[in-house]
Amino acid sequence: MAILSRSDSMCNFQKTEAADIYQNLIHQPDVLPAGLNLNLEELSKVAKRLPMRLNTYFLSLIQSADDPLAKQVIPDIIELTDCRGPDDPLKEQAQSPVPGLIHRYPARVAFTVSNQCAVHCRFCLRKRNVFDGKQVSDKELELAIAYIRNHPQINEVILTGGDPLMLPDARIKQLLLQLRSIKHVLVLRIHTRIPSVFPERITKSLAHMLAKFHPLYLNIHFNHPNEITPAAENACRLLAEAGIALGSQTVLLKGINDQEQVLCKLFEKLLQIRVKPYYLHQLDRVRATAHFQVSMEKALSLITYLRGRLSGMAIPQLMVDLPAGGGKVAVSPESVVEKQPGRWVFRNWQGKLFSYP
Repeated sequence: MAILSRSDSMCNFQKTEAADIYQNLIHQPDVLPAGLNLNLEELSKVAKRLPMRLNTYFLSLIQSADDPLAKQVIPDIIELTDCRGPDDPLKEQAQSPVPGLIHRYPARVAFTVSNQCAVHCRFCLRKRNVFDGKQVSDKELELAIAYIRNHPQINEVILTGGDPLMLPDARIKQLLLQLRSIKHVLVLRIHTRIPSVFPERITKSLAHMLAKFHPLYLNIHFNHPNEITPAAENACRLLAEAGIALGSQTVLLKGINDQEQVLCKLFEKLLQIRVKPYYLHQLDRVRATAHFQVSMEKALSLITYLRGRLSGMAIPQLMVDLPAGGGKVAVSPESVVEKQPGRWVFRNWQGKLFSYP
């Protein structure tokens, strides 16, 4: 497979808006730069079972095999021996009344409008969906819109995926128009990693189109300060200047960002580019991700370190998404009911108890 240069990929992408850049993503380990000193035989074994996808922009930021950005997207042989954890630890499929829609909380739903991403994160919660690269069908979107329309208690819709911004501008506009036509939907949210991993996708025309659907909030997935490049900063500037409120959801990852100074630098830089650190997530316990897991004790110590050293605006909430569909809880003394060897017991938003490993 021929690798597009960064300039070629950007020109092609802008000409086609969000048309199928997925086909141009790098998915064969043997075309990765030799200077990264990767074990291509091992990578190929992993990629056959757990596919690799990344683009030339993000690849250009990677300096070595031990680079914190490389660890997020380049396969590791340990993935084949790690059989712990289910494919759907949060029981999302059990909470999907129609395909593509997750209705966990009474007043809001997550609407998975795309199963494609500009990179495949090795720790992805929804690798069961995104690894096949199939887009959500028209019929699935139609059923989800009908469900939202028929449930007046839903006042917030979160567009997620995959990555919603992998859809063409016209498709995104069509979805937002349909949602805005539903009177009881008050707030729209988009969860995306595009500004950090493929910032060329964020154009003035896209930002201006999104601005027509306020109140609209956009949460971006930033994990490491090296992701905040001039290109990423420009993408966030275009969105912020369109009046779109920006937040960041960071996943706490062993060997990538589980150091005090790394998190300090990340959250400081996010504020400088007008992105509010929103959540610091404990890793969802998906199969083949145990090597990324950080202990709860260390997660709490990191948050404690940040307090007093950073502006309150720069400190996110430490969150865990409870197994078996228990939902998110902020880690605090009030939410921790009991500490047992090897697991903690949390109380969720409904007052129910959940065991967390």
